[in-house]
Amino acid sequence: MKNLNILINCPLNFDIKTMDSKLGGIEILNISLAKMLNKKGFNITISSICKKKNKIGNITNLPIKTIIKRNRYYRFDRIISSNDATIFKYFDGSKKILWLHNKLQIEKSLRKKQFFSIIKHKPISIFVSNYLKKKTSILYPFKKRLIINNFLTHHFHSKKKILKRKPIFVWSVQRTKGLDKTINIWINEVFPNSKKAKFYIFGVKTIPKKYKQKFLRSKNIFFKGKVNRNILRKYYSSSMGMICLGYDETFCLNALEANSMGLPIISFGYSALNEIIKNNYNGFIIKDYNQLSNKIISIINFNNSYRNKIINNSSLFSKKFDRYIILKKWLKII
Repeated sequence: MKNLNILINCPLNFDIKTMDSKLGGIEILNISLAKMLNKKGFNITISSICKKKNKIGNITNLPIKTIIKRNRYYRFDRIISSNDATIFKYFDGSKKILWLHNKLQIEKSLRKKQFFSIIKHKPISIFVSNYLKKKTSILYPFKKRLIINNFLTHHFHSKKKILKRKPIFVWSVQRTKGLDKTINIWINEVFPNSKKAKFYIFGVKTIPKKYKQKFLRSKNIFFKGKVNRNILRKYYSSSMGMICLGYDETFCLNALEANSMGLPIISFGYSALNEIIKNNYNGFIIKDYNQLSNKIISIINFNNSYRNKIINNSSLFSKKFDRYIILKKWLKII
């Protein structure tokens, strides 16, 4: 079994030598899974939207175009494909696994020519959350519908918990829905109450037009853009809370990464965040923006004993998503 040839197909623009700061969650998960499976003795090929063949150790990275054009020269026993069923039609003899990270509406699957590939090949479908599984049409004739949660990569593996925290709050999801309102309550309610509190926004390139950067900085709001995971880890380890409202999240790896550094999540608990957050344990579920400002202020004023408890709870909860625990589930499917 260990000599199986496995294709991990991730149709995104990267190669395995891409700088970490330019890799999104799906890309980093695919690369991490490839490395773990390779260590178990499997022969791993990653296909992605890249310009040329790359190699790290025993893992080969090929352009998807090359895989498709020369498909008769390749033999894969297993294909794990992220959000893309079209690759399956080029390899009839392979066991096919569709790794769904995002919603796959019927209209979208027809437009992108995935629907008929799913009907023909009937892949095993892996959903990253129960929320995503429920949101996926029962019309898809998957061979099996299974849930395997996303996992923490090596960037967020730490036994040491930092208990000393600064009044810093972070936003690190690229979706901007709710960000304007969050900035507004920070300016009008949080900052007047605590002049030392700071709000760092990662992953968002553009500052809302109605605000000037100089003005936002005067209110301790800082746009940092996209940064690598080591920088995120540094901020997570010293902050008091992550604001992740939860609009349309199919898993939210960022929230799990923050938890691993002892950072509780403040959220409306929508979508898949409802599966990750245990209220008053590793995060806080709020009802509206008024409660958001109140919760931020209350977290700043936590006593050390309660803050340490929340930090410990958050870190402990994240351990369920250790990469080697999740790998065992993958190995059963493979």
